[in-house]
Amino acid sequence: MTFYSDERIALFIDGSNLYASGRALGFDIDYKKLLSDFTAQGRLVRAFYYTALMEEQDYSPIRPLVDWLDYNGYTMVTKPTKEFTDATGRRKLKGNMDIELAIDMMELSSHIDHAVLFSGDGDFRSLVEAVQRKGVRVTVVSTVKSNPPMIADELRRQADFFIELKTLQSKVGRAVSPNLPGQVEEYDDDDYEDTDEPFVDVEKSA
Repeated sequence: MTFYSDERIALFIDGSNLYASGRALGFDIDYKKLLSDFTAQGRLVRAFYYTALMEEQDYSPIRPLVDWLDYNGYTMVTKPTKEFTDATGRRKLKGNMDIELAIDMMELSSHIDHAVLFSGDGDFRSLVEAVQRKGVRVTVVSTVKSNPPMIADELRRQADFFIELKTLQSKVGRAVSPNLPGQVEEYDDDDYEDTDEPFVDVEKSA
């Protein structure tokens, strides 16, 4: 990784995208190790984590993770999911956090030297370009090792640096929890360190 010890760093984590990328590679993310690893790279100013919550339910399976992150060095940015019915009559949920992430990165750009974006979403290409014009270096963390690749080619080309998520597995990875595909994982509220982002059928809005 290309970091300088005196540069101000901020992490911007697209929660559902990073979760999906890790699962595509066969591992889950240990967020305690992730924060520790990037704190060692420079002066970590902020670590944002973005996720949508199904707040209309009595219990949200992702709440233990959100609470743990909130108490352990991450700045949580959440909003309720919106339910809709698609053309085939299937119930789906929307939970697009792109705007929130973009606003935070633009607002913080004058206070940091290096932004690390954990997402492969090509919609962020223009954001990365805008932040670069302000003199901020941008590293994108995603993967080309999955099938299909999780990162959009235009985003990878725009970034100053690209970190293949697979290369971080030994540092920030842990074994995949034994839940079935598409099944929401339950968490023990007393053991947040072993949590990860459960799969939720959240579809990004156009």
